[in-house]
Amino acid sequence: MAGGKIQKKRHGGGGGGGGARLQGGIPFEKSKGQHILRNPALVDSIIAKAGLKPTDTVLEIGPGTGNLTKRLLESGVKAVVAVELDPRMVLELSRRFQGHPLSSRLKVIQGDVLKCDLPYFDICVANIPYQISSPLTFKLLSHRPIFRCAVIMFQREFAMRLVAQPGDTLYCRLSVNVQLLSRVSHLLKVGRNNFRPPPKVDSSVVRIEPRKPLPPVSFKEWDGLVRICFNRKNKTLGSLFKQKRVLELLERITRQCNLSNLPKNLKWARRRCHLMMLQCWPIWSRT
Repeated sequence: MAGGKIQKKRHGGGGGGGGARLQGGIPFEKSKGQHILRNPALVDSIIAKAGLKPTDTVLEIGPGTGNLTKRLLESGVKAVVAVELDPRMVLELSRRFQGHPLSSRLKVIQGDVLKCDLPYFDICVANIPYQISSPLTFKLLSHRPIFRCAVIMFQREFAMRLVAQPGDTLYCRLSVNVQLLSRVSHLLKVGRNNFRPPPKVDSSVVRIEPRKPLPPVSFKEWDGLVRICFNRKNKTLGSLFKQKRVLELLERITRQCNLSNLPKNLKWARRRCHLMMLQCWPIWSRT
């Protein structure tokens, strides 16, 4: 379910605002990002593209009423761990799978996926609340041990930013940072009519595979560098990194990363930026 993340209405969701609509006796609210994936063929396609193995422990985020959960269990995986915030949906899952022959393979965790400690998992397959797309993506990529891959439904524009390449209109800080840490590929376009209630935007399914090994850079330091690059898109990188204010900012960011024996001069900051780019160039060239 692209829902389960309960927030105030002003934050919106994958499909915008709107009042509650009764679906199967449960009131779903679009303002909370609650949109049930109702197309069985689409669910089957997501399962097929996930490449599941019998030994896999699968993490599902925002299971809702359990349409995807059921197919994950029936695919023959070792276990499914579902994280759901909405207590009504947790109760619905308990009712749906009570007495089910595969119920012993299902563990439901009630809580906020952004705040709780995630258990071990091999693969994440999820139709998530769209308003948590960015923080959830980076939480998954920071999870240890590194998982094999994640197959996730995102709002289409967010998905296109994830897979955008240099020169594309949607290429942005998100694209650079996610592609630094993982290989990202677009799997499926999903129309809004595949959900109930239908959101106001189309969706896409994306595959994210963490890089092994991870690049030898401090991500906090790297993100500070990329933030500067994309804050003023009309300037060249050469002109950006000649500005005294920018070099001072880079030096301050690096100090916050607790690196030892830092030279206290602006030339060092410029050399450090150059070194980081050289370290990451082999990764970009393989993308």
